[in-house]
Amino acid sequence: MRVRRRRRLLRAAWKSRELQAVQDRTGRIRPGDVLLFSTVRNEHIRLPYFLNYYRDLGVDHFLFVDNGSDDGTGDFLAQQTDVSLWQTDGSYAGATFGVDWQNGLLRRYGNGHWTLMVDPDEFLVYPFCDTRPIRALTDWLDDSALRSFSAMLLDMYPRGRLDEHPYATGQDPFEIAAWFDSGNYTLKKNPVYGNLWIQGGPRGRMFFADSPEKAPALNKIPLVKWHWRYAYVSSTHALLPRGLNHVFEDWGGEKASGVLLHAKFLDTFAQKATEELERNAHYAESSEYQAYASRLKAHPDLWCKWSEKYRNWHQLEDLGLISKGNWA
Repeated sequence: MRVRRRRRLLRAAWKSRELQAVQDRTGRIRPGDVLLFSTVRNEHIRLPYFLNYYRDLGVDHFLFVDNGSDDGTGDFLAQQTDVSLWQTDGSYAGATFGVDWQNGLLRRYGNGHWTLMVDPDEFLVYPFCDTRPIRALTDWLDDSALRSFSAMLLDMYPRGRLDEHPYATGQDPFEIAAWFDSGNYTLKKNPVYGNLWIQGGPRGRMFFADSPEKAPALNKIPLVKWHWRYAYVSSTHALLPRGLNHVFEDWGGEKASGVLLHAKFLDTFAQKATEELERNAHYAESSEYQAYASRLKAHPDLWCKWSEKYRNWHQLEDLGLISKGNWA
């Protein structure tokens, strides 16, 4: 595992050479700041709400990699005073689906900080998030000697066809994608990295019903007290050293956890899926996007009679999807 981690760090150093600074405001980062890292491509429509959501949670500085956007994403981000921006036209797949670029930035700027790594359609919800900023969570994690915090990806979707509900720039996506699966999840322990592997939800039942073992992974570890020796190995599904993946209890009880509300299923999704399929820059020769493209032709309705409408984190706790652990 040490050899694998060193290789990841060497890849990060090499692939960081592909990044060109567009707007570097990292000199404004202060000790103790909470930092957010993200790789984006053509996400201008999502970014106003995304930035405001995480600003309201208490994120202090954003570090973005723009991978060849042509919709104004780069110009918009460069104008934000709490954003540092790098641009690359390098291969997303060749950078381990963006992980190498982010590992490089995390190594350089994240050391000693609580860091959040999320996609622009992922929104962190944790216990007490309606009354406590993210710094309250990270302070508690520090006091509890915990270095990482898990959040299951919770796919959100509208009721009815995706194209019946147009999304506008700056809009709260969960005004549209307000529903989720309260059950229908499987989990197992990954013997290599020691993390939990979670699958299922609407993508599992709708797009991978014939091959559920190929459904996208929903386990994420997006919040980490970073050290320059750490490295993500597969998106935010797993890290090295392996101890960072132990975000669950083996012998009963529960560790605190959250969810990432996943706003993938908006009316923009069909176009995005087609674009990503043409790029062929995703895992396993974009097999996930092949499944999307195949089923989206029939304009499916992801809602079913077991769907739950999202209210708040208390509801998710009652359903067993998040946990306070011993945080009171």
